[in-house]
Parts: sequence; C-alpha cells; structure tokens
Amino acid sequence: MHAVIRTGGKQYRVAEGDILRVEKLDGDAGSSIDIADVLLISDGDNVQIGAPLLEGKAISAEIIKHARADKIEVIKFKRRKKYRRTQGHRQHYTQLKITSIPGA
Repeated sequence: MHAVIRTGGKQYRVAEGDILRVEKLDGDAGSSIDIADVLLISDGDNVQIGAPLLEGKAISAEIIKHARADKIEVIKFKRRKKYRRTQGHRQHYTQLKITSIPGA
C-alpha cells in the first residue's frame, strides 16, 4: 500500500514505515502529526484518486527530528571588475516516519 501526499509545495510517494525529509513543519520531535493533503491511495488493484484531494483521509506520521541541510554556497562574480560576493544557505527540514496509511 502506498500514497501520494503533498507538503511544503512538493509531492511525495510514501509507504508505511518510510522515512523522508520534508520542509520544516511545526511540532516537537517524537510527536505525531496527521497530513491531510492526500492525493492518491493505492492498495494493489484498488486505487483512490482525489480531485485534487481525498476527503476524510489523513496520513499519520511521527516527527523524528528537526535539522538543517548541508550548506549551499551562492557566489556572484563579474570578471575584470573586482566584484565578488559569497553567501551561504542552510535549509531547515523535518524528518518524518510514516506510521499509518488509512485503508483504501
């Protein structure tokens, strides 16, 4: 059984027990959250597709941790003009473990 969910402006294909990184969500590490933006639930031959969301379905997940991704360096440079700018960025993320997908 798998599902397609939407969070942080992105779509993810998840199954029960999967661990994934999503954009930062509110909540403490160890707490449980419900993701209500479910686009599709598939259980073998039985497939439910939302238009655009499935009503009354929510995926349960547990927040494992909050952290920051690796640094990305942004460099601006113009040749022969002595113009150089360097900037770093570390994106915040939340790591989730999918605990249950409602029956299809």
